[in-house]
Amino acid sequence: MLDPTVLPGYMAVILLFLGPPGPDMAYMLAVGLEGGRRAAVKAILGIASGMSVYAAAAVAGMGEIARSHPSVLDTVRILGAVYLLWLAYVTMRHARRAISGHGDVRAGRWYLRGILVSITNPKIILFFLAVLPQFIGDAENPGFQMALLGAINILMEVILYGCIGVMAGYFQARLTGSTKATAVLNYIACTVYVVLAGAITGEILLA
Repeated sequence: MLDPTVLPGYMAVILLFLGPPGPDMAYMLAVGLEGGRRAAVKAILGIASGMSVYAAAAVAGMGEIARSHPSVLDTVRILGAVYLLWLAYVTMRHARRAISGHGDVRAGRWYLRGILVSITNPKIILFFLAVLPQFIGDAENPGFQMALLGAINILMEVILYGCIGVMAGYFQARLTGSTKATAVLNYIACTVYVVLAGAITGEILLA
């Protein structure tokens, strides 16, 4: 048996986590501006896949291991910051090519990028490994309860952040004909990646 009585409070907590701008939200905005609506759809599916990894880890009881070895999470965060800086470099290169009239924003690898950004997102790590287990309630099958809670979290993020990415992609599509506008959008996306990398690094230093 599952415990549905925890769902209202659980969904409220999810909204508290998803509401403030974070790596996933900013990433989806950047993807929409850089690659358009199709890129945003692929990216949010990648993010959902990355979240599924942590959901499975929570069900398997990996949360205690993560709490016992915090250096492992710091390593994941550092890798995420490095990856975001690499995305910033690639995006800036696209912007320069757009200015020179040789724009080639690629629609590929958005799914893989979404997975990597999601896996290295500190908010997702914290939620699945520390917060989600607190909502087992009186469920007779804790594993199934946590799997259900994880699925609800993933679905809510896909809907919310997916809409943000698609709306940003709609804006990008209207400016695709202008090389200068395309370059500006890419520079904005580049800035977002750099800021995210800086924010993650700051969290590690202040921890």
